[in-house]
Amino acid sequence: MAEFLETQMTGATIWLTGLPSAGKTTIAHQLAARLRGEGHRVEVLDGDEIREFLSAGLGFSREDRHTNVQRIGFVAELLASNGVKALVPVIAPYADSREAVRKRHQGEGTPYLEVHVATPVEVCSERDVKGLYAKQAAGEISGLTGVDDPYEEPAAPDLRIESHTQTVQESAAALHALLVERGLA
Repeated sequence: MAEFLETQMTGATIWLTGLPSAGKTTIAHQLAARLRGEGHRVEVLDGDEIREFLSAGLGFSREDRHTNVQRIGFVAELLASNGVKALVPVIAPYADSREAVRKRHQGEGTPYLEVHVATPVEVCSERDVKGLYAKQAAGEISGLTGVDDPYEEPAAPDLRIESHTQTVQESAAALHALLVERGLA
């Protein structure tokens, strides 16, 4: 019983990176519901919400994207160090920005997992949840990650999910299995 309670109180940051419309947020919410059902404290730090409330005023330059990722990483580490499972579905297109967040967590002794939601750009474009790909194709926006702005895929993520080949439930279950394997769920 004590081990079960300890697992519930162990915080961690689970960073889901991938292209726009890859399925990051959907998987995070599916996993969050399962973890809450198991008694874990969970927060989903959605990239769009963070941009609106914590990173308002930042643009989409490399420097601004780095600043945004570092702010989110700071909040995630703060939550995780206080026993919360922080699920972070954020594009975070640059490897060096993600690595800085990982190092911060390691320096604080806080568990950190990087999950690459590896959905091909063609599938993301078909899903186009927010209409970004259509706007980019119409010339209304530029700098779309994975299309006309870079996305650096993680070289060695803790887990790679190919959301286009499995259901949301299967994707969340694979991530849950990783948490169990690492003693975090």
